[in-house]
Amino acid sequence: MKQIGSLLVFPSAEAVTRAAADRFASVAAESIAARGRFSVVLSGGSTPRGTYRRLANDPYARQIDWAKTFIFFGDERSVPPDHPDSNFRMANEALLSRVPIPPGNIKRMAGEGDPNASAAAYEADLRAWFGRADWPRLDLVFLGMGDDGHTASLFPGSAALQETARWVVANWVEKFHTFRITLTLPAINHAARVLFLVTGAGKTERLAQVLNDEPSDAPLPSQLIQPLEGTVEWLVDEAAAPK
Repeated sequence: MKQIGSLLVFPSAEAVTRAAADRFASVAAESIAARGRFSVVLSGGSTPRGTYRRLANDPYARQIDWAKTFIFFGDERSVPPDHPDSNFRMANEALLSRVPIPPGNIKRMAGEGDPNASAAAYEADLRAWFGRADWPRLDLVFLGMGDDGHTASLFPGSAALQETARWVVANWVEKFHTFRITLTLPAINHAARVLFLVTGAGKTERLAQVLNDEPSDAPLPSQLIQPLEGTVEWLVDEAAAPK
């Protein structure tokens, strides 16, 4: 199996959120210095929420050039932006509404309305932002991993895992009987940096499988995150890492 990336183990979930905030700030500074802007994909979940809350406070909040920071989303549930399950709502409450980022720099993934139309609209926005690029070259992508090995809204056995051309799709998730909007594997794998945040004892078995096992004929989605010309880093706490 191709090496899936570097693994850093921290003593607690809180330490993971601190390290992730450090990565956000450092990649932002590097990207803005090199190209004048920073593109970052946010994810949902409890561990990213802790990271976003850190970023909304000093010293991070004053270090980051928010005017040159552009926020994208890796996936969204089929709910409006004020719904408790909305990834946008979580990120907005924890971070975006608390820092001086221009509203136009926040590229919300619409969960309401027709999911296929929403996916097409988000891909059109991404393509416009990245110009004539064949694939988006995102500076940093935050990801989590579910206890079934899914990441973003790329679930085991779902149709989106076979997508090779589109950047964003509406993916039917059978276990929840709903569509979710998600970036595709190729879109994520063209990023410069991917950062997985994994915490808690409930992820121990699956994390070991993802990192240690050879992929089967039906590999777990998290095993398929292998940037072509970038890096992937796993920040995990001791509770998730004993195996």
